[in-house]
Amino acid sequence: MQLLDGWLVDVKHVPSPHFDCRPEDESPSLLVVHNISLPPGEFGGPWIDALFTGTLDPDAHPYFADISHLRVSAHCLIRRDGEIVQYVPFDKRAWHAGVSVYQGRERCNDFSIGIELEGTDTVPYTDEQYQQLAALTRLLIASYPAMVDNMTGHCDIAPVRKTDPGPSFDWPRFRQSVEIKANKEMR
Repeated sequence: MQLLDGWLVDVKHVPSPHFDCRPEDESPSLLVVHNISLPPGEFGGPWIDALFTGTLDPDAHPYFADISHLRVSAHCLIRRDGEIVQYVPFDKRAWHAGVSVYQGRERCNDFSIGIELEGTDTVPYTDEQYQQLAALTRLLIASYPAMVDNMTGHCDIAPVRKTDPGPSFDWPRFRQSVEIKANKEMR
């Protein structure tokens, strides 16, 4: 896995219009893990791409009428089979966290990278998703070292509003896979 001008090389790119510049001199220092499925509980299909690009058809599913107007994005999505889709370059501000606070600091979008896992709070994530998330996280830490100790869930930065990635996300497994492989790569 490689980065070039904020974009991952050799992954699917679906550029979102829902981003802007980070505050001056702001570098990503936080990784926020999310989950998403559209319609809720259903996997696959074009709907996540459509939401993040502002092209979600409100008539395609009853749930979409309430969310099609949203201007949201994430930096990446990791699908159930491990495919990574990138929407926003990492050096730009994606609109994934909303009203949020991390360690007393507000506006997490300013200093975070948002990674969506295709899933729900209650359905276990796949081995492929954990593998890709760990590999992507190691790459991001190499580019943004402050992130090494700053990884959290959407539920932790917006606890009243959000529950993702939910109890189905195995934080110890994720952290261990990032740590072990990072240590091996440093030797």
